[in-house]
Amino acid sequence: MAKTAEQILSDLKNNNYAPVYFLQGEEPYFIDLISDYIEANALDESEKGFNQRVLYGKDVGLYDVISAAKSFPMMGQRQVIIVKEAQELAELKKKDADLAVFENYLQNPQPSTVLVFGHKHKKLDKRKKITKSLTQHAVFLESSKIYENKVPEWIEQFVKAKNHKINRQATMLLTEYIGNNLERLSNEINKILINFKEPVEINEKHVQEYVGINKDYNIFELQKAIVQGNVLQANRIIQFFAADPKNHPVILSIGFLNSFFTKLLLIHHHPDKSDRGVAQAAGVSPYIAKEYMAAIRRYNLQKVLQNLQYIYEADLTSKGVNASMADEQLMKELLFKLMH
Repeated sequence: MAKTAEQILSDLKNNNYAPVYFLQGEEPYFIDLISDYIEANALDESEKGFNQRVLYGKDVGLYDVISAAKSFPMMGQRQVIIVKEAQELAELKKKDADLAVFENYLQNPQPSTVLVFGHKHKKLDKRKKITKSLTQHAVFLESSKIYENKVPEWIEQFVKAKNHKINRQATMLLTEYIGNNLERLSNEINKILINFKEPVEINEKHVQEYVGINKDYNIFELQKAIVQGNVLQANRIIQFFAADPKNHPVILSIGFLNSFFTKLLLIHHHPDKSDRGVAQAAGVSPYIAKEYMAAIRRYNLQKVLQNLQYIYEADLTSKGVNASMADEQLMKELLFKLMH
């Protein structure tokens, strides 16, 4: 049965465990969240040594997993078997005929076993018989990446669940800096919260201090300088990046600029220029729609297209495809072209 991560976690917290869980998709955060909860809570600590096994797809065969699942728990009512990196199971890459043992188990699972598959970054072919069997006989999660414009809401809910608050500026700073990588977002938020014993409202200063975003020299300040036409500040930021290439690799800066001007292109082509329309077109939060409106007033459609070509050429140069140039010089030349 297909369920959302929230539905699965609600069932688990009510001590309702199913015989088989198949957790798959491009977003590893929800897969880890569920499998980690089961690993931590399905058994008492005294039972885990006998009745809990964590296996890895590259080290075991599916037949071995099923054989273990058919066994009975030792001195307990339940056993837990978690298969991490299940996308590496060789049998799941084969034809349906090679999965008959698995299909038979799904139809008649061992009721005293909780069998969990964490199938990350990939999805099974929906046309395969085994996929249909899993959706019918197992708790099935499709863990998809969330859209960028949904990230602020996710951050707020994540912080609220930990009995803390976060203001709008901090939310948007995390969204713009990290994007929709939920695993990294959760780690960075936890990194902030570990510094506080009492409930706190996270603000932009906390994000800058504990996540490590320089107040004046970061990719967002670079974007702001480009929008405002502040050549001096833009070059100062580029010089700062060049002095610390490990934390500010040129390829990420180019990628960020490409994403920014691509969003401007989408907004130019979108008929609705309201905050909501801009947010929908660019896939960003309505909170920062006005910043993008300011950008399209400065950069008309022709200039946006031209800038995307400049960024493409700079990307090739950074990879040594059509020329070789020091990163700082490459970025200075790119900025000059973007802003003039």
